[in-house]
Amino acid sequence: MSSHPQALILMGVSGCGKTSVGERLSQILGWPFFDGDNYHPQENIAKMAAGIPLNDDDRTPWLVNLHDLITEHLEQGQSLLLACSALKQRYRSQLSNGNPGTVFVHLKGDFDLIFSRMQARSGHYMKAEMLRSQFAALEEPTNALTIDIDQDVEEIVAEIVAQVNPGK
Repeated sequence: MSSHPQALILMGVSGCGKTSVGERLSQILGWPFFDGDNYHPQENIAKMAAGIPLNDDDRTPWLVNLHDLITEHLEQGQSLLLACSALKQRYRSQLSNGNPGTVFVHLKGDFDLIFSRMQARSGHYMKAEMLRSQFAALEEPTNALTIDIDQDVEEIVAEIVAQVNPGK
């Protein structure tokens, strides 16, 4: 594996484990982990908290922020991990545009599995009922590493590390 920096983007619907997997990968790989949710403008967070799904106009400044974050790290020769739903192909294209070394990891699970996990969570602003709209919006990537989330975090992380093989 070359020493070129990589941006691993953990994508999928809300509740699929992007943050848990990202935090664990960060410990193993020593790469910084960023949660895309933290880069939403305040108006977007308010909308989601009110149960209003975001539209593409809402997402534009958010995707620009995330694209810049990726570019900044790759240009400095630093790999990074990013949790970002990236449900649509055009969002993924925006994030990877001009960023060689961007790899999407689709954390894939069925509605019932994710819904039951979300109902067990507290303090997350995404309402479980909004999950259906996420599944409806999801355009499954054809050029991503797809990982089945019906296993524990350690198994998911081991599978990603083996597939990505970042020289560790």
